[in-house]
Amino acid sequence: MTALRLPGRLAEYGGSNTDPARQRWLDRLPSVIAQIARQWELELGDPFEPGGACAWVAPARAASGNRLVLKVGWVHPEATHEAAGLRFWNGNGAVRLHASELLGDCQAMLLERCEPGTMLAELPEPDQDQVLCALLPRLWREPPAGHEFPSLAEMCERWAREYEAKADRPPLDPGIERAGIELFRTLPASAERQALLATDLHGQNILAAQREPWLAIDPKPHVGDPAFDPLQHMLNCERVLVDPAGLARRHAELLGLDPERVRLWLFARCVQALPDWPELAGVAVRLAP
Repeated sequence: MTALRLPGRLAEYGGSNTDPARQRWLDRLPSVIAQIARQWELELGDPFEPGGACAWVAPARAASGNRLVLKVGWVHPEATHEAAGLRFWNGNGAVRLHASELLGDCQAMLLERCEPGTMLAELPEPDQDQVLCALLPRLWREPPAGHEFPSLAEMCERWAREYEAKADRPPLDPGIERAGIELFRTLPASAERQALLATDLHGQNILAAQREPWLAIDPKPHVGDPAFDPLQHMLNCERVLVDPAGLARRHAELLGLDPERVRLWLFARCVQALPDWPELAGVAVRLAP
């Protein structure tokens, strides 16, 4: 492969300001893609736009003529077990995994292609709620004995430490801040059920397909409390700034979850996400217990 075209969002992360580990992955990306294309006998198209920050994803045609997708992702903590999760779900609510190979910090996956591939995010938010809340329970299965999926508790603890290490956090009442981060750390342990979660499912990660009307893509599998799983979608909704408690209640009802637990998770996540989304400060105040 000659000059590799990077989609817009991925190109933004190149250069001197990016994480050194991500930059090393970007530097290796052209040779890895060329190697995988030869190995799997793929004809590749241009990458999907705008793409993501941690993966190169493009349409692929196999020697058999099958229309697939090649994804070559950066192996970072949240995404380490994406291939294992897709293999476990085996097409039940998510895209099918046809092949995978780990090459150092690169995870190559040959995936089912969703066509027409319209993002759920293009629908009105209430319609998105219905689709997402129909898919999530299909993913919430108990993982097999001896599995290697990381726990939600581990991820939350890591994110809480990263939050506390940031010096430029937006101003928030210290009591509310402490309560939010404490809940973010302790909620995983009090869950009545442990299931395999997607953890990053939202309207841009659900695509219209032919095999089923909608399929999930780009999961970040962790084992833990199902009440965590609708959070990313809720944070992406404009309604979270208007009626966060009502939004949490709606998702709890659609998913058959405890409304108070979903509200507490949303509060804790709003506090934890403040460095990136300072507009959530008011939401955290309104949801504070």
